[in-house]
Amino acid sequence: MADTTADNVEVEKGKPSKLPLIIGIVLALAGGGGGFFAASSGMLGGGAGDHAAADSHAEDNSHSVPVDNAPLADIAFVEVPQLLISLGPTAQADHLRFRGSLEVPKQYATEVEGLLPRVQDVMNSYLRALDPAMLEQPGVLVKLRAQMLRRVSMVAGEGRIRDLLVLEFVLN
Repeated sequence: MADTTADNVEVEKGKPSKLPLIIGIVLALAGGGGGFFAASSGMLGGGAGDHAAADSHAEDNSHSVPVDNAPLADIAFVEVPQLLISLGPTAQADHLRFRGSLEVPKQYATEVEGLLPRVQDVMNSYLRALDPAMLEQPGVLVKLRAQMLRRVSMVAGEGRIRDLLVLEFVLN
């Protein structure tokens, strides 16, 4: 009789219970569903209702964090002439064709237009210094745009350049 109870105990020890796994899966699904509901309904911020609440709060509280709501009439766009960059023998493409536009406050538009040769120079120098393999990576345009915007802002001066718009970025 002692032998049969010892065999049953060994069988139970060898087969782990699946109850903790099932409870974990159920709790993970419930947590994911609850998180999705909270985010989509605007409870956590970033949802659809969050923007309207932020706008009404900004109107009610004049000493809150400043929001850049400059009217579009105060913005000018300065077109940067097309750049054609030769990529070299190791690249899959022969040339990079780049065209952009600078978003500037209207009061600085003529000053920035006068600086276009310097802007072209800094963009041309930066794009030529890049590894051609980097240009072919997905998502590289975001990095390049940020780097060129930083360099152009340094050339033009503080507060003169609001943004760099990439109008054309073609490898051929």
